[in-house]
Amino acid sequence: MGLLNLALLVIGVALMAFGYGRARAPWARYQALKEQDANIARYESWRGGLRDTGTTGASVAMAVLRKQVRDGALIAGAGIVVAIVGLLVR
Repeated sequence: MGLLNLALLVIGVALMAFGYGRARAPWARYQALKEQDANIARYESWRGGLRDTGTTGASVAMAVLRKQVRDGALIAGAGIVVAIVGLLVR
């Protein structure tokens, strides 16, 4: 294994770790907001009221969190590609 292979492998692993770190916290918050939104929907249906389908602060926050998770996943995916290239380059 040459120096270039090792460098690409290390960079790939670092990118995977960085992407995972960037995606982990927003994903947990997104899941909590999604669960809270489902709970409110169940309560509203039980109560018999109609739920407003307009844009809420929570839906905007969920969209922002999804974008942050997607960005972190793309960074981790790039790390996977770089690591594979590091293994395949001769």
